[in-house]
Amino acid sequence: MTAFADGAAPVASAPPSSSAGRMPLLDAAKGVACAVIVGHHLSRYGPMPAGAYALAPDFFAWLADEGRLAVQVFLVIAGFLAAASLAPDGTLRVERPVARILQRYGRLIMPYLAALTVCVLVAAVVRPWLDEEVVPAAPTFGQLIAHGLLLQDLLGYESLSTGVWYVAIDFQLFALALVLVGLPSMLQRTGGPAPQGLRARWLPVALVFGLAVASLALFNRNAGLDDTAFYFFGTYGLGMLVFWIGRATRYSTWQSAIALLALVGAGALAIDWRSRIATALVTALLIAIAQRRNWLSPKHWPATAMPLVRLGRMSYSLFLIHFPVLLAMNAAVANAGPHGSWFDAAGLVATFGLSVVAAALLYRWVEARPASWRAVFALFAALLVSGVVVSH
Repeated sequence: MTAFADGAAPVASAPPSSSAGRMPLLDAAKGVACAVIVGHHLSRYGPMPAGAYALAPDFFAWLADEGRLAVQVFLVIAGFLAAASLAPDGTLRVERPVARILQRYGRLIMPYLAALTVCVLVAAVVRPWLDEEVVPAAPTFGQLIAHGLLLQDLLGYESLSTGVWYVAIDFQLFALALVLVGLPSMLQRTGGPAPQGLRARWLPVALVFGLAVASLALFNRNAGLDDTAFYFFGTYGLGMLVFWIGRATRYSTWQSAIALLALVGAGALAIDWRSRIATALVTALLIAIAQRRNWLSPKHWPATAMPLVRLGRMSYSLFLIHFPVLLAMNAAVANAGPHGSWFDAAGLVATFGLSVVAAALLYRWVEARPASWRAVFALFAALLVSGVVVSH
């Protein structure tokens, strides 16, 4: 089996394409956002957060209620990097779109399958020791297949781990973005009517803008669509548009485009206030300013911040692997005998530290390795075998 040629990986893992280069500021933002998301899950699942809650009730309440908003940072950055990778000048730079989508699937799925396998095994071990509401039930074969194909939410299966919905949505968003920016060239290849010249260059941008506005104003207000890319494309599209706006050579053009983007976001919030959209809009505008001032360049990033940058580079692995670590630590602490709130708090801190260690291993052994179909099939088989074993 040949390795995947695509260098573009999920927003939380490998670097963007060479057209964008390494951007330490975005890596650091991903590191902070992922730490908040992990904290959000640590504050919600198992007996440890319940025991530690009395020590800092406001902090735990904020993490439990608002920590989920950090996902919007990932979605905006994902859109930004997708535009940089797929169409830095507004036109598609992908010769084989279907192959590129399959490559994206492979890059996403390898660490995802490995982490799911660990979660299935850990859940089976701790199930007798923890509340059933915290531990995922033993998986069915159909559930395992659906997860491997990133269709679990669309098919109505219970998730095997927390946050796996994001991986499916990320894949949908990437595929949808590729279709939008590639539509003019696809029409031309099939002999259909295709725009020419300047219109051909800006039509993909217009399509992304139009769908982003529709998502912000309509789709994102319909909870029934939250298993689809249409619900999240407003946030993803903001990131794509910000990248293209940053390519403007004239400051007046950049300023007008940013004002239009802010107006669209404000209009969507005026129709229906959503803190998730407000977070996405602020994130997009901050990235736009950083891009304009060249703060995304590696030379503008201090060496003292490199630990945070490294955390961001392996944040996809951390996002995937922290839940089984949380299950194991909850089981250990819950069965450690009588203890107070500080013991539970120490358990949460240890959980975060062990999750980072596990993420570093997953990143080194799986995510950072060249992706291939042989590896995908092997990891998929490992998930299926693990699921069948623990279910019998």
